[in-house]
Amino acid sequence: MQKTSDINVLETRVLPTPASLLKALPKTETQAEFVSLARRQIDQIIFADDRRFLLIAGPCSIHDLAAGRDYARRLAGLAREVSDRVMIVMRVYFEKPRTTVGWKGLVIDPHLDGSYDIASGLRMARSFLRDVLDLGLPTATELLDPITPQYIADLICWSAIGARTTESQTHRQMASGLSMPLGFKNGTDGSIQTAVNAIKAAGQAQTFLGINLHGAASAIVTRGNPNCHVVLRGGSNGPNYSPAHVAETEKLLAKAGVRRSIMVDCSHGNSAKQPSRQAEVIRSVLTQITTGTTSLIGAMVESNLMAGSQTFPPRSRASGRGKVLAKLRYGVSITDPCMGWAATESLVREIHAALAPRFR
Repeated sequence: MQKTSDINVLETRVLPTPASLLKALPKTETQAEFVSLARRQIDQIIFADDRRFLLIAGPCSIHDLAAGRDYARRLAGLAREVSDRVMIVMRVYFEKPRTTVGWKGLVIDPHLDGSYDIASGLRMARSFLRDVLDLGLPTATELLDPITPQYIADLICWSAIGARTTESQTHRQMASGLSMPLGFKNGTDGSIQTAVNAIKAAGQAQTFLGINLHGAASAIVTRGNPNCHVVLRGGSNGPNYSPAHVAETEKLLAKAGVRRSIMVDCSHGNSAKQPSRQAEVIRSVLTQITTGTTSLIGAMVESNLMAGSQTFPPRSRASGRGKVLAKLRYGVSITDPCMGWAATESLVREIHAALAPRFR
């Protein structure tokens, strides 16, 4: 019989079921309580009367677990210092959408060498999240593949749907079943309406194809996620964090009948991917807040131990995670360029000081 399926499939690798990974790397009772508390606090900032500034900060992507833990320890200490006015949540991004090709993140290629050991990537991601939570630091990530949440979502305090996938029905459906507050970014073309439509869709009950904790293909039935908001990240037409853009977003949200809660992504289109310009974006957001704009609830910055980014894969190729890491500079992003730790620490303290009048 003529073959009509899997013509271009070379191999099918069986992964551990979500249930087996959760059993092998369980969350502790303390971690579960912390995740639940952090989600409630984030929800209060976004939708209720907690006036603190929500800051999602961290590397563009996690590729070096040691450097990631180093960053997390520093951020946890800083977060405690400013917690009265700023709630810091660490970016812990394991999946990277690519416009064409490139490294797709720790979950997909954990050894950084094209071996695509997804089973190991899922274990590394879950272990790293537990380490961050143990520091008393809430976690944030972008959920890209709709299967990934079954393996790690119980350890995530806030999540994002990226600009490339905000318009995707699959991701809106997935978001409708997630248990944490979630931000939809505007489209890559700058369309804010796309994110508003996504919020409305994710807030509704949905039924879609997925897998259960035992890995069986299932019809997933959700009640809808009411805790979604807009993230302005700029687009192909330039930045969109100005007072005029914020006012336009407020009108679109009001017209759609959803809460006017807006976060600004200080990277990507809002800073033309120039890390040093992220501080300018933050200052504009703070000025808008201190002059009476109540819809702005926080911001996102891409930050690492060291500033900038580095070429990946390294020019001198290697096989095996340890060998690849040995050829890379410690604490430097291999995806988008980031601001360094010194600039990050200074900016966080600036945010804290600027918000003082709000708490008098």
